[in-house]
Parts: sequence; structure tokens; C-alpha cells
Amino acid sequence: MLELMVLIPFSGAVLCLFLPGQLRRWPGLLSAGSVLMISVLLARDIYLHGAIRRHLGGWVEPLGIGLHIDGLSVFFILMTGLVGFLVSLYSFSQFSFGRSRDQAAHFWPLWLLLWGALNTLFFVSDIFNSYVVLELISISAAALAALSGSRASLVAALRYFLVAMAGSMAFLLGIGFIYAQAGTLDMFLISAAEPGDPLMAAALGLMTVGLIMKTALFPFHFWLPPAHGEAPAPVSAVLSALVIKGSFYLLLRLWFSAFAGNIINPPVAAVMGGLGFAAVIWGSYQAIIQDRLKLIIAYSSIGQIGYLFILFPLMFVSADPAWQTEAWTACTYQTISHGLAKAALFLAAGNLIQASGTDNIRSMRNIAGRLPMTTFTLGLAGVSLMGLPPSGGFVAKWMLLQSILASGQWWLAAAPVLGGLLTAAYIFKILAHTFISDENSVCCLPVSYLMEKSALLLAIFSILIGFRAEEVIFMLENRMSFEIIGGSP
Repeated sequence: MLELMVLIPFSGAVLCLFLPGQLRRWPGLLSAGSVLMISVLLARDIYLHGAIRRHLGGWVEPLGIGLHIDGLSVFFILMTGLVGFLVSLYSFSQFSFGRSRDQAAHFWPLWLLLWGALNTLFFVSDIFNSYVVLELISISAAALAALSGSRASLVAALRYFLVAMAGSMAFLLGIGFIYAQAGTLDMFLISAAEPGDPLMAAALGLMTVGLIMKTALFPFHFWLPPAHGEAPAPVSAVLSALVIKGSFYLLLRLWFSAFAGNIINPPVAAVMGGLGFAAVIWGSYQAIIQDRLKLIIAYSSIGQIGYLFILFPLMFVSADPAWQTEAWTACTYQTISHGLAKAALFLAAGNLIQASGTDNIRSMRNIAGRLPMTTFTLGLAGVSLMGLPPSGGFVAKWMLLQSILASGQWWLAAAPVLGGLLTAAYIFKILAHTFISDENSVCCLPVSYLMEKSALLLAIFSILIGFRAEEVIFMLENRMSFEIIGGSP
């Protein structure tokens, strides 16, 4: 099944290249459904039998490519499968009308190429192949960001591409340092190769900087709002929910698996947490002062990403293993709930823009009565982002707050508290404009039922995951390939 998770989207991408017109959306949707189904079966196997390690073609390292999947990989694969399928369903309708029909010729091959690269990233166990698929992700994501063809989207995509390439160069330099010192690139063997060496510390520093540039952590976030704001709605959903999570996933692997041990410096982990704290406040504040709907959601991503980096001081500065486990679970929950809720928000925003013909929320007055399902989707996804019960966002932020208080790092507690209030401010700002009655409001163009339903399902899943905490905790405690307590190997 591991191989199919990679082969199906890549094969679908090639097939979409050669099919004419609207025919190419059918292999796209078929690939999406197949990958989601295999993702669920794979997750079931890991839940029942534990982590899987395999070598492609039977060749072991350093000649072969090692594949590995454990509890952490499963959650990223499931999130990618669910978001990917519903975004594909949305795109099936979105790229069938008007000018969007021309964009379909590029969307489906690039989207499936990106999906295959993401799945590969969650499987490979050596850092050089991780670098190769990271490049593939960056190139296809930048091309998708330019899909609308406007001057603003081209500039935003070029800026994103240059930042991603700078991050890749730092990551590649780190790989060179590791190979020079350790003589291996396998993540499970690196941790045993003189972890305290200065060259290895420099490698980790370079790779961390490269990955936080791709993840858009404050102050490297400047490329994200224009890139996500100017892209078509399905592309914005994929970039926000999945692409930036790919580089964050690799960061977790490096810090908690490959480099776990005495190389991790607690002050550096505290700096990571400080940047995450700043991202929560700055991103949420910027979202409040925007008037363009997609820019509000894009700046919201910067704030929500900040929560993920608060994990680092909780794991490497705190000493209580029980609360470290809770912090790790909170991070995983935040990753999934943000991915689902943010994809729902971007798709709902696409519906509002298609109906009103504008991105300005001041011109969307009275639209709630005309698109009640989409407005309900905005509210439902907003509940998860704000961290209200019983959503997945509530579980994530509640566990994060408990871990912060137990660790004694009180200043970090302001992040979930203030962040939640600021998130409520921009969510209610959006909803308020949709409910304002105005006789001069813009006319409402029709929106496909399939597009409204896809966004709603994503928002519903962002709430439902709050009810399945027991399975998540079991997978993170019993199906990992490394010991998460203290980041020890």
C-alpha cells in the first residue's frame, strides 16, 4: 500500500497531462478517492500492528530508498487524504465553468504531482530524498499559486518560489554537513553518529532555518499572505492546509528523531517558542485589520502556525514527561484541526467570492441569507479556529494550555488566551458583514451545490475530530518509531 500512495497520484498527474479538456478531471477525482481509501486502510494497519519500515526494491541504505510510516506519519497522511479528496471534489465543479475551465489543464497535473510528493515526504526515512520531494512540493506549489494568471498572483508566486529556494539551499547545505560528519543520511542512523559534534549542530541550525522559511513562521511569513490570497480557492486551501505542514512535519522528524539527544539546545527551543508566540499575536492582529476575505484567512494561517512552535520549549525546556506527552498530542491536534478548518474557510471564501464577484467583505452584505450553507461553514470552521468546545481546535488549545501551566512557562499561556480572543474578533468580523442587511448589496451569482457541500464537510470534520482524542493519544503513545518524551531516541 505504501507504494500505491505514491504511484497513484503521480500516475494520475501524467494521465491528466495527455487527456483533453474536461476529461482530465475524471482521473484526478478517481486518484483522489483511491488515495483517500488507501490512507484509511493504511491507518488501520498501523493502529492494529504498529509502525512499518520497508526498502524499495529490497535495497538497503545507503543504496536503496527507505520507507517508514508510524503514528505521526498516519495523521499527516489522513489529513492530506481527506483534505485532498474534498478539495478535488470542489475543484471538479470549480474548474468546469467559464474562464476557470482553462485553468483545469494546469491544475489537475500540478495538484496530483504535489499530492504524490507530500505522500512521499511522509514516508521516506532519509533526508536527501526528503530534500528532493521538498523541491518537488515547492515547484508545484509555486506554479499552482500563479494559476490565476494575474500580475499580482505571478509576483506572489515568484516571491514564494525564491523564499522556498533559499530555504532549500540552507537545507541542502545542512545535508552536506551531516554526510561529511556521519557518513549516512538515514534519519534513524544519524542520531547515533556523534550527536554533540559542532558540525552536526550547524547542520541542524541550517536545516531548521530552511524549514521555518518554508513553513512561514514569523518573521519569515511575508510571502504567505499574497501567495495564498491571490490563488484560486482550491489552491489556497491546499497551500494553507497541506503544503506548509509538509515542511513542519520534516522539522518534527529532525528535532525529535534524527537529532534527538544532547544536540538540542534548550535556549534555541525557547527562541522557537518565542517566534511562535509572536506569530500568534501578529498574524491574528493583521487578520483583524484586513478587508479582503482571503487575506484575513491567509493572515490567520500565520497566527495558527505559531501555536505549533510553542511545542519546542514545552518539550525541551520542561522536565515533566507526562505533560510533554500532552504537549505533543496538542501539537498534532492543532496541525489536523487547522488543516481541516482552514481548507473549509478558503473553500467557503471561494463560494462567497464566486457569488458576489468580489473579495471585499464590505461588499458581501446580506449574503448570508442567499448562501446559508456557506455562511454556516464559515461559522463552524471559525469555532475550531477559536478553540471552542467540542471542536478539534478546543482539544488542541486546551491541552496546550495545560502543558504550558504544568511546565511553569507562564508567559506562553498568553498565546492560546489572547490568540483565541483575536481569532474570535476576525471570525465575527467576517460573519457580521455577511449578515448585515443592505438593499444595495451585490447580486448573488449561483454557486454549485458540490462546492458548498465540500467546504461544509471539511468544517464538520474539524469539529468531529474533537470527539476522537482517545485514538489519537493511543497512536502517538504506542505507534511511534521514537520516544516522544523529551525527544529521546
